[in-house]
Amino acid sequence: MSHDDDSMSREDSSSKSISTNFLAGIRGQTPEAWQRLVDLYGPMVYHWCRQSSLRAEDAADVVQEVFAAAARGVADFHRDQPGDSFSAWLRTITRNKIRDYFRRRQGKAVAKGGTQAQQQIMAIPEPPDPDEPPTQTEQAEDRSLLSHRALELVRAEFEDRTWQAFWLVAVEERSPADVADELDMTLHAVYKAKSRVLIRLRQELDDLPE
Repeated sequence: MSHDDDSMSREDSSSKSISTNFLAGIRGQTPEAWQRLVDLYGPMVYHWCRQSSLRAEDAADVVQEVFAAAARGVADFHRDQPGDSFSAWLRTITRNKIRDYFRRRQGKAVAKGGTQAQQQIMAIPEPPDPDEPPTQTEQAEDRSLLSHRALELVRAEFEDRTWQAFWLVAVEERSPADVADELDMTLHAVYKAKSRVLIRLRQELDDLPE
């Protein structure tokens, strides 16, 4: 095995360990793990709610319901089958809570009675089916949302020049040599900066669906 292969193997092992520890922390109700969970997945759950035509204040309430349900049911989450992922599990919970929201709303409209109530019922959009698996487009969108959120979370962990080197090379696809000249860094330092941020980002995203 080459040195590079050995490094990749160690990174794979580290990622699996982080994933296992993350889930163990959530199941153990560790405050740090739950804060990380909410920080990383909260905006995505809110996005799902808004996609289903919930108002901002209602979406915020449903997000809280989703994480409360996740806290109660996380012990039942397992990655036994190919394609199982924490994101897909959380999406199913979200769809159920969105459906509950629409049922409550419909019940309120029926209780009012009259033509206006009937019009309100007709205006309620069809809730998503919680048993329907996410489409490839939805999975790709989830990856994008989580990646952007993870970038926001890890940004503060790096010095400005390290982050700039990573961003210019990895995101803007600039030449490492040009970036080294622009930032007054050695070529080795640019590659190291890119690697450090990518490894940290990978750690933050270890539970994304494959």
